Amino acid sequence: MTYKVKLDVFEGPLDLLLYLIKREEINIYDIPVAKITEQYLEYLELMEMLDLNIAGEFLLMAATLMHIKSRMLLPPEELTLEEQEEADPRAELVKRLLEYKKFKEAAGELAKRESTERSIFTRKASDEADPATGQYFEASLFDLISAFSKILKKLPKEVFLEIIKDEVTVEEKIHEIFHKLVNEQALYFSSLFKDFSSKIEVIATFLAVLELIRLKEILIMQVGLFGEIQIKRNIKKIEPTASRR
Repeated sequence: MTYKVKLDVFEGPLDLLLYLIKREEINIYDIPVAKITEQYLEYLELMEMLDLNIAGEFLLMAATLMHIKSRMLLPPEELTLEEQEEADPRAELVKRLLEYKKFKEAAGELAKRESTERSIFTRKASDEADPATGQYFEASLFDLISAFSKILKKLPKEVFLEIIKDEVTVEEKIHEIFHKLVNEQALYFSSLFKDFSSKIEVIATFLAVLELIRLKEILIMQVGLFGEIQIKRNIKKIEPTASRR
């Protein structure tokens, strides 16, 4: 795939760690480093496969996690004096996560007050909200990658081994998704990947979704936290703003 996606809303490594901690319901003060490192590396592998622009900070965080993991596995006698004196090798990472989490929450509160609704992943009232709470949740880039990972695991191995002569393009998939949204109010993300015949088609479809997000043509939402992802057209972009009286 020669198509390269550049997203202004691409979250950083701390966002990914906070996402994994929240999804797995992990105590941020007692992070199971081995488990989180494994999942973090899986996400990096998927992002590299999709040819996303991965900033160096993602790789630096991967190295940091593996270093912490190795220190926690080593017996005390093999650690340096400075490492032995440190109470917990995770302490600095936890401190960074807590500070970043606090910053994100403050920024989110300011965004709510401004009510600009300019974000790609917009929160707004929905007819298909969570029946238990009457709310729905915005889907992040990592939610999309997580959903995409599940789809890949369900695909038969033959799909990945098959050689396709006619390459499917991202542009074709953009038009295909947009056409579906003209006729349907909303689409489930998983429904976009049914009956595919090649790995290229699967990847092109996912990249098409990311491109439509970047262009602010679609909204991505979840019914319930970490629920199934829905895709809708960004009506605010295509409808003229009502004049104030």
